[in-house]
Amino acid sequence: MESQQNTVEADATADSSFLAAAFREIFYSPMNLALLSIICFLVYKIVRDRCEGPGTRDLAQQPAEPELPKLRRDFTVKELRAYDGNQPDGRVLVAVNGNVYDVTKGKRFYGPGGPYATFAGRDASRNLATFSVVANDKDDYDDLSDLGTMEMDSVRDWEMQFKEKYEFVGKLLRNGEQPTNYDNDSNDDDDNIDAGTKKDE
Repeated sequence: MESQQNTVEADATADSSFLAAAFREIFYSPMNLALLSIICFLVYKIVRDRCEGPGTRDLAQQPAEPELPKLRRDFTVKELRAYDGNQPDGRVLVAVNGNVYDVTKGKRFYGPGGPYATFAGRDASRNLATFSVVANDKDDYDDLSDLGTMEMDSVRDWEMQFKEKYEFVGKLLRNGEQPTNYDNDSNDDDDNIDAGTKKDE
């Protein structure tokens, strides 16, 4: 029993003397101290980059884009084309299910060079229903009457997401339809959105 206790004490002494020797080796040698500093700095950078996420610092360094004045009006399909993000103010509008939304704050997705840039300045309803990113270059109003129930459900789901995330601008006008006068409009955006919805259940 006594020999086991002596062995344990000897192991503890050996461990503490090993740690003390390692500590002395690191902190009393200028070269090892410099290497330890570099390692700590690199670990800090790795942890910081993981916490911030990719590109966070780049976004923080970019100047904030000036906020555009609120736009309230209806558009024909041809008029909507002018708002694809390539004009001087960079505004991006997208129509979904008969309603036009200002998606400028999502410009990295819908603006020039973005993955959904083909939706910019266009009616994206059919694209969203059919999961297509091919540009819809038709100049006529698309009533989506040939889409099936599941495709229309998909359009409505997308419309809800746009409604929650982006600013409602106005309606996408059918051929011959007159635009709404929003100057003295006291109704909610929701009332206007409901009025602009293309298809009922």
